[in-house]
Amino acid sequence: MSSDYRYSYNSVYSQSETAIKPVVDRILRFGKLSPQDHALLTSVVFNGNDISEAERRQINRIFDQIQTGQLKLIDW
Repeated sequence: MSSDYRYSYNSVYSQSETAIKPVVDRILRFGKLSPQDHALLTSVVFNGNDISEAERRQINRIFDQIQTGQLKLIDW
């Protein structure tokens, strides 16, 4: 895994500590999804966090690409 791809999560459960767009942009740019990425995105969607429709569409785009095999799952 490239060093550019590595980063840390402070909390996957707090919307205030996450930035959806940069995470989605990085996933799409590298074409890779880690378990931490998945945990972050699913926690934002399923924990009742207040996210915009645009953010929800970005997250759904990632999940669609997983289903179609367009994203490589790493470190699973």
